Amino acid sequence: MKRWLMVVPLALFLLVAVFLYRGLYLDPAELPSRMIGKPFPAFNLPTVHGDKTLTQADLRGKPALVNVWATWCISCRVEHPVLNKLAEKGVVIYGINYKDDNAAALKWLAEFHNPYQLDIRDEDGNLGLNLGVYGAPETFFIDAKGVIRDKYVGVIDEVVWRDELAAKYQALVDEAKP
Repeated sequence: MKRWLMVVPLALFLLVAVFLYRGLYLDPAELPSRMIGKPFPAFNLPTVHGDKTLTQADLRGKPALVNVWATWCISCRVEHPVLNKLAEKGVVIYGINYKDDNAAALKWLAEFHNPYQLDIRDEDGNLGLNLGVYGAPETFFIDAKGVIRDKYVGVIDEVVWRDELAAKYQALVDEAKP
């Protein structure tokens, strides 16, 4: 019986050591998404401009970036000019205004321009919750069928777009061609 008592602490130590060792090889900046490979979640929300109601069906038809943003998000202010440039180049971008005041969002888009072909108002954050959003900015890549194919957390600047994301978007565009 005494021998058993000596083995238990050793086994616990080895178990903890294995978990700690595994943790050495994880990327702390990587935030995995349970939504990769799944259809965009169902929603029925107004646009920021309030002119119509959108559903997930409105996101189908062409590959796109779905950008989660807010006026309270300082990083979004840094990212916004890059999104405007991408939209000017033909990149399809849909926006989700996340947990924000709609009047502030309208003012923001009027002042800084609107890169979004669709601008979804998610005032209560339920769509963001269904997407597994940690905060803003976050950007999802969806294919023409409305399936989430990838996710990027953080500011999209010109370097990130060129070095990491442009090829992913282009692959979705190429895949959608007949």
